[in-house]
Amino acid sequence: MAALEPPGSEQELYTRAQGLAGATLGELAAQLGQRAPADLRRAKGFTGHLVEQLLGAAASSRAEPDFPALGVELKTLPVGPSGRPVESTFVCTIDLSAMDRFSYEDCWLRRKLARVLWIPVEGSREIPVPARRLGAPLLWSPSSEEEAVLRADWEELAGLIARGGAELLHGRLGRALQVRPKAAGSWSRRRALDGDGVSYLALPRGFYLRASFTAQLVCRSYALPTR
Repeated sequence: MAALEPPGSEQELYTRAQGLAGATLGELAAQLGQRAPADLRRAKGFTGHLVEQLLGAAASSRAEPDFPALGVELKTLPVGPSGRPVESTFVCTIDLSAMDRFSYEDCWLRRKLARVLWIPVEGSREIPVPARRLGAPLLWSPSSEEEAVLRADWEELAGLIARGGAELLHGRLGRALQVRPKAAGSWSRRRALDGDGVSYLALPRGFYLRASFTAQLVCRSYALPTR
């Protein structure tokens, strides 16, 4: 299958995504001449990369949405039998040494979440990876209430990092966002600044959306029970 051209409109992107609903990862991988792995523990990015190729995404890991001409970010969302997300969602990496240079208005995270195409995918461990099916797509932008929560979380977490407190971050901070390690291995390090502005090497970190936050938007959009 030849590489797809990026979609020319949001409607075209959504139509492409609808065409994937109901298909298994094994079937979709076969369309690209690939094989779905038996285990995602060593292939964590497989599902997202597969869907990117099938939809014609262009941006990859650059500091812009996956569909830059449309301003749309793509996120696959593993869900359980009830349709609720089973894990947090990675949004973007954090430049630990430059957080004092940005405001929420111009930060990478806000650009990534301004418009998101969510693709639910079965995430139960009991289902073999090749047999996991994709669900109906959802185009989403934060409501004013969601935007306020995201802003408050970002300002709290980014402010702590900017003041040299990267090592004080923990998973309980943030209502919608949390900061977690994001590294290829235990050897990975990135430059950060301590409270005195002295550079040191720190474990890379990224912003994640909590499963409780994505569960709210999924339940509301797909008319699922809230509990």
